[in-house]
Amino acid sequence: MKFFYHIGRYILLMKKAIGWPDEKHMFWRNVGKEIVAVGYDSVGIVSIISFFMGGVMALQLAINMENPVLPQYLVGLGTRDAIILEFSSLVIALILAGKVGSSIASEIGTMRISQQIDALDIMGINSANYLILPKVIAGAISFPVICCLSIILGIGGGWIVGDVTGMVPSNQFIIGLQFMFQPFYITFTNVKMILFGILITSISSYYGYNAQGGSLQVGQASTQAVVVSSVVILIFDLSLTMLL
Repeated sequence: MKFFYHIGRYILLMKKAIGWPDEKHMFWRNVGKEIVAVGYDSVGIVSIISFFMGGVMALQLAINMENPVLPQYLVGLGTRDAIILEFSSLVIALILAGKVGSSIASEIGTMRISQQIDALDIMGINSANYLILPKVIAGAISFPVICCLSIILGIGGGWIVGDVTGMVPSNQFIIGLQFMFQPFYITFTNVKMILFGILITSISSYYGYNAQGGSLQVGQASTQAVVVSSVVILIFDLSLTMLL
């Protein structure tokens, strides 16, 4: 029953949050700030993880495909497809659920227990629209950009590591990158990242917005936001893969 209780409250909160803002100039300025917080501030950790993830992927494929029958360019092809279809969307989304989700839940939860949200409501401001919608829009905009950066760095990491270690010649890796490339793969992974960005920011905002008690409860709300966001991401990843 608690599952349906949270689903109902989440839908009602999102219904309250979605709407045309009263102060458009202030709203878009908040969206810009959230894009920096959600996207730009995550570039560092995403870049490091993506580069080494691509390198490890290329090495693992090269080690497990040491067969004279199998051409070496399959390492580049496998690295490309694995990074584009799953690793740069699912893995990066789970990482951002921990970094961005906990930050959003803590921020809004602190505002809730310090009665700043109550003050906004008393002044006649739609607090859900003012606080949550800019974060959701920023997530939908930033996550696909971060995903594209992750793809480039992941493939680049596989290329560099394979060439430096001598396990995959550079020309063979490039042939694999070009072999039977499907542009729809990029569309597919960006659709997933847009949805993941909306889910992570909205779920984290929900738990922060409904936090009660003190600082301990804010920490618990942040933990719940990360756990629930991660589970929902996995469910939707499987569903979208089956559908698309």
